[in-house]
Amino acid sequence: MNGKRDKIMKSKDHVVVVVVVIVVVEVVIVVVVVVVVVVVVVVVVVVVVVVIVIIVMVVVVAVLVVVKVVVVVVVVVVVVVV
Repeated sequence: MNGKRDKIMKSKDHVVVVVVVIVVVEVVIVVVVVVVVVVVVVVVVVVVVVVIVIIVMVVVVAVLVVVKVVVVVVVVVVVVVV
């Protein structure tokens, strides 16, 4: 009788260990997925910011080139007229 009780208790211990291991594995998987999602979101945000900065730089350079061309044209016209 006592041997059966020990076997039952040992099998219950095994079940508890298995359940704890499964829960720990699930928590680790969830944490890994959350970390991967956060890293992907951060990378996407950084890429978007870099693209916006590049676009702004191109627009600024284009505006500067247009202003320079306009200034050169105005100077040439003024020199030719005068």
